Amino acid sequence: MAPLLGRDELLRYARHLVLPEVGEAGQKRLKVARVLLVGAGGLGSPAALYLVAAGVGTLGIVEHDQVDATNLQRQILHGTASIGRSKLESAAERLHDVNPHVVIEHHPVRLTSANALEVVPSYDLVVDGSDNFPTRYLVNDACVLSSRPYVYGAVLRWEGQVALFGTPGGPCYRCLFREPPPPGLVPDCAEGGVLGVLPGIIGSLQALEAIKWILKTGELLAGRLLILDALELRFREVRVSRDPACPVCGDHPTQKELIDYDLFCGLVASADSAVGSDPNEIGVEELAEALAGASAPVLVDVRDLWEWDVGNLEAKGAVHLPLAELTDRADELPEDRPVVAYCRTGNRSLDAAERLQAAGYAARSLRGGLVEWARKVDPTVPVA
Repeated sequence: MAPLLGRDELLRYARHLVLPEVGEAGQKRLKVARVLLVGAGGLGSPAALYLVAAGVGTLGIVEHDQVDATNLQRQILHGTASIGRSKLESAAERLHDVNPHVVIEHHPVRLTSANALEVVPSYDLVVDGSDNFPTRYLVNDACVLSSRPYVYGAVLRWEGQVALFGTPGGPCYRCLFREPPPPGLVPDCAEGGVLGVLPGIIGSLQALEAIKWILKTGELLAGRLLILDALELRFREVRVSRDPACPVCGDHPTQKELIDYDLFCGLVASADSAVGSDPNEIGVEELAEALAGASAPVLVDVRDLWEWDVGNLEAKGAVHLPLAELTDRADELPEDRPVVAYCRTGNRSLDAAERLQAAGYAARSLRGGLVEWARKVDPTVPVA
């Protein structure tokens, strides 16, 4: 039996009800729909707001992070008063205010191979608002294995992408991107930056695709990858076909269960790899011990000036040599002491260490960067 729409709901959704593609029957479809949102950040914020405003009856949110000041430039679900709060709680509070008729189901966890197949199958559709490759591949594989479609979105700098994957007979994410890029090749938003309004556009398109899928109307982005160049304000489209040899959704799939996606994306060493860490890197605990010793290394911060101004290790003797200037200014460093380069997460500093080694210095990179230092050694150091 179709759910009834109360008088206040008829008033709330009046502009939907006059649309021939929606009407009362379509609004009832929205009311019984169950959508899972992975992430309440840049993409998840606009997606959640418009899904809830549209009257999607149940929205599940997977989110384990807290609101940080650097989120507020783009994550419009949250405000200054929410800094330090759970993103899930902050989001639920705002969404309940937008539409109290919608049920918000809380999943205060990181989506992993251990829990994804418990969470995903209880929803009709998934909207992926994640910002990293392991979670993207996990969402894809969990949705394919659960026979659930999902709306993909990604943003970086001035470019955004959106597509609908996992529909019956349609391609999945792996049909387009069989293997993840090597670690560090594609920067995340913290390293590469993102224009704040861009995830607003892409997240809204994700909500649009989800609503169209629920209503069963319009031409969906199944088999199409929509790419936005926001700097030039141009859209282009790439056709994506299902790959019969795809290991997950192909004719003869070889992967029939979830895997270790951090390992798959090269973010952790495999058990079969050589024992020991990269000799070009040094861990934060080892660095802390070295700095307390008699022959402390020289710390070189290779980030941009604004990042240095937010927080740095100057108190530990760090000097600021931006990566772009490092080759020309390397002679400012003493040649008789070891050098440790650091950045935010360790990608740029690996490049810096290689350049310094080529110049004759005994240089290494701080593994995990200043983020890891703040997490394990000194949480008072602010990191942008």
